[in-house]
Amino acid sequence: MPVDADALFKEAKQLEALGRDSDARDAYFAVLEIEPHHFGALNNLGNLLARGGHAAAALATYREALRWHADKPAAHVNLGVALVDANDLTSARAEFEAALELDEACAEAHQGLNAIFARLGDDTSAGRHRELGFLNRGIERVPYRGEGEPVANVLLLLSSAGGNVDLRHILDDHRYAVTKIFADVYDPAAELPEGDLIFNAIGDADRSRAALEAAAMLARKTSTPVLNQPARVLRTTRTENAQRLAALPGVVTPKVQSFSRSSLGIDPADRLAGAGFAFPFLLRAPGHHSGEHVVRVEDASEIRTAIDRLPGEELLAIAFLDGRKVDGKFRKYRAMLVGGHVYPLHLAISSHWMVHYFAAENSRAANYRYEEAAFLEYMPQSIGPVATDALDAIAGTLGLDYAGVDFSLDRNGNLLLFEANATMTIPREPVEKIWEYRCGAIHRATDAVESMITLAATMR
Repeated sequence: MPVDADALFKEAKQLEALGRDSDARDAYFAVLEIEPHHFGALNNLGNLLARGGHAAAALATYREALRWHADKPAAHVNLGVALVDANDLTSARAEFEAALELDEACAEAHQGLNAIFARLGDDTSAGRHRELGFLNRGIERVPYRGEGEPVANVLLLLSSAGGNVDLRHILDDHRYAVTKIFADVYDPAAELPEGDLIFNAIGDADRSRAALEAAAMLARKTSTPVLNQPARVLRTTRTENAQRLAALPGVVTPKVQSFSRSSLGIDPADRLAGAGFAFPFLLRAPGHHSGEHVVRVEDASEIRTAIDRLPGEELLAIAFLDGRKVDGKFRKYRAMLVGGHVYPLHLAISSHWMVHYFAAENSRAANYRYEEAAFLEYMPQSIGPVATDALDAIAGTLGLDYAGVDFSLDRNGNLLLFEANATMTIPREPVEKIWEYRCGAIHRATDAVESMITLAATMR
């Protein structure tokens, strides 16, 4: 008797619902052996691979689904989401727009375009799609797929405007029951659902002030324990951090000042010089990360071009902190602050002033990896007592349960602060052997978050 692909697909979905991901994956492959173009199997397999951290395989699976099912909005949306994760915003936008051509009310496509336009700095377009994408969608329950009772029922506060920390691989649906609440579109008069704890994942005070204010109001209405109190996150804008953390021993913060475009006038060089900014300095649009919408200005001739390149009405001028060592390389350390404790996470070394781990030179230089490994295993000895104490002081001042600090060191061992907020993600442990030395640090930070959640869930 021939095997029925749809019957096998139903079994695969049941296995996935039970959290038996390996068996479900095999079952989806079995469906595709019978019916290679089965949309449900391709779609669900892609989702399964994406949740498991297999981004390249998920992307390839979504492309195959779209190849045969270009008439389905979900095929375009899933590929679009994967392309956003791959930082290919142009291609992702095309997929979301294609989904809307098929179904102009497709909420997920509007949500995707909202995310893209927010990253591009087009707040008007982002707001239009955000309104359509989150209409009557202030709450979303993630199915729990574990055995027995979940470790905790987590109410996850999010912003529809973005600026959220990505906790997906930590709040694994095999261990936690998660209810997402988009604070800025959730009915403020409605009661919060039952939960063991609230985790405020809105991390960017510059981008998501309205959502944080709404989240603070929600948090005040409940006796449920709250991790990362929204009111404390609200105090982590770049300007406020630069002011209050500068008072801590061993901490050097840059001068940061906000300017409206109109306040810069026809001669922004004079305006900025009068405010105390010497070349080189940074101009950036607030609420963006990963090198988006930030320019280093070398001299007066570059200021107007820099301003014209940046989106938004508000711009931040930031003094440039030069933390190069004698080898001429720029270094950016990252440490996570979890439950009041400091966990070193990475050290990126680069010839370029804008240092990001994904573009750093660690992969090409063994000596940089050795230096990073020393920081991860022996942080106090690696950065010295002044910077070590400074990190503890920053953790105490921020008062956040989950945050990260990006910094460098000056030649006196002081901590040069780049950023301190709740937007920084603890990555999955890398599988490539070259990065094996990083796994212990990532594991320790992840364990600390999970232990903190477990403890908070028992305090209700």
